[in-house]
Amino acid sequence: MSITPASVCAEAAAANANTQTVTLDFIGFIMAHDITVVGAGAFGVWTAWHLRRAGAPVRLIDAWGAGHTRSSSGGETRIIRMGYGPDEIYTRLAMRSLELWTEFNCGRDLFHRTGVLWMARADDPYSSATARTLASAGVDFETVPDLARRWPQMRIADPRVFGIFEPRGGALFARRAVAAVAADTIRMGAAYETAVMAADPLPDGPTVFACGPWLPKLFPDILGSRIFPTRQEVFFFAPPPGEARFSPAAFPAWIDFADPRGPYGLPDLESRGFKLAFDRHGPAIDPDTLDRRPTPEGLAEARAFLAERFPALADAPLTETRVCQYENTSSGDFLIDRHPERAGIFLIGGGSGHGFKHAPAVGELAASMILNNQPPDPRFSLATKATAQHRAVW
Repeated sequence: MSITPASVCAEAAAANANTQTVTLDFIGFIMAHDITVVGAGAFGVWTAWHLRRAGAPVRLIDAWGAGHTRSSSGGETRIIRMGYGPDEIYTRLAMRSLELWTEFNCGRDLFHRTGVLWMARADDPYSSATARTLASAGVDFETVPDLARRWPQMRIADPRVFGIFEPRGGALFARRAVAAVAADTIRMGAAYETAVMAADPLPDGPTVFACGPWLPKLFPDILGSRIFPTRQEVFFFAPPPGEARFSPAAFPAWIDFADPRGPYGLPDLESRGFKLAFDRHGPAIDPDTLDRRPTPEGLAEARAFLAERFPALADAPLTETRVCQYENTSSGDFLIDRHPERAGIFLIGGGSGHGFKHAPAVGELAASMILNNQPPDPRFSLATKATAQHRAVW
């Protein structure tokens, strides 16, 4: 299933002969040069992968290497789910990405189909819209009215809380996946190097900047007030000895929309520990100077939540922590667009918090925009990115 936004189809159909000539000239310019992709995170490597598979000459560079520990894609695991309230564009992007992740995973250990549980209150319109959108898109899911009966590991205090369970969703091994996509891109003939590339002055050849939380630093005039890097803490807790109820065979990936703290997590994958974090925007950070040690307050909040929701883990040992970052746009919509002043420069970002799962489809859209000179979908355009945060995508 290929994803082409309706707005792209409409604008492409309206193109006149002069525009087609410009398009051919532009494509000739693109194909006559190496396309440099700066940033080997999830969005960057999948963009490079699609470009190279289409036959374009590609040069992929990163300052520290694919999936490095400071990148937003450098963690151990990420959830892939299709539920997005009424935002069918993201449901379908996730569906396409799941196809590509599944194909790419063949012979690799990058995806664990744990299923994904979405928890919400019965009076929540966003969750009701999720069920409608999943049904409309043909996503396999079921409604679970009694969560504690289905998964007795949980204690649910609010009787209004129910579940939407997607059996085909699960966990992606993020750092490994990014490195594997980068390696496959190189195998297909892309050049790769660990290097620093500045945006001032802008390069002459076609260049994709997919630099995550570094985008506002590279383009301060354009993105300095439109992409917001924030601090995020993640915790892993060891289940008791012999306790199998929190293994991936017994418990799914999950996200709780009924709790204003935004908790989400993953089962005890590869015995790394039960993952817990809170999906909300922390304080603003600089990715180069961020103190990556967790705070006592963050750990205390995580332990308090475990005691409430997963009593068997109330005293579980802390086995691992990560302090990473989100880099969101004002609304949470992705940025997939051209530089406003320079043809041949492309900006891809704004994905942290929910973007990793979508990376294969984002790369596909970006490659199509670059190679076919297509306009971006309005949801992903630079023009729709505001300077004040008002989150609209979860």
